Amino acid sequence: MMKKWMLALMLVVASMFLLAACGGDDEEEAVGNGEVKEFTIDATNFEFDLKEIKVNKGDTVKVTLKNSEGNHAVKFEGYNKEVRGDKTISFVANKTGEFEYVCSIFCGIGHDDMVGTLIVE
Repeated sequence: MMKKWMLALMLVVASMFLLAACGGDDEEEAVGNGEVKEFTIDATNFEFDLKEIKVNKGDTVKVTLKNSEGNHAVKFEGYNKEVRGDKTISFVANKTGEFEYVCSIFCGIGHDDMVGTLIVE
């Protein structure tokens, strides 16, 4: 009986470590060797108010998404990062180029118009 109890306890502890390593839905912190650039994208049905974000390579990019109308999320292509409404993410702009960001929750007929560009110089 004692061996089964110890085995169960070890499995619970190991599971907790694995879950902690995977992270959660809270704000993700990242720190680059450049400046910290903060942006808020206000999403309404079929439009982002911020169409372009410009940063330098090495900057830490912090993005907050505000959903003023509808239910939206923003996915940064090329960085595999996504922020949902009323949340903040951060990531390091570690590759140069132009990367689209799009609404990643289908929100209706104008969904495909919800596009912006992340420019990393």
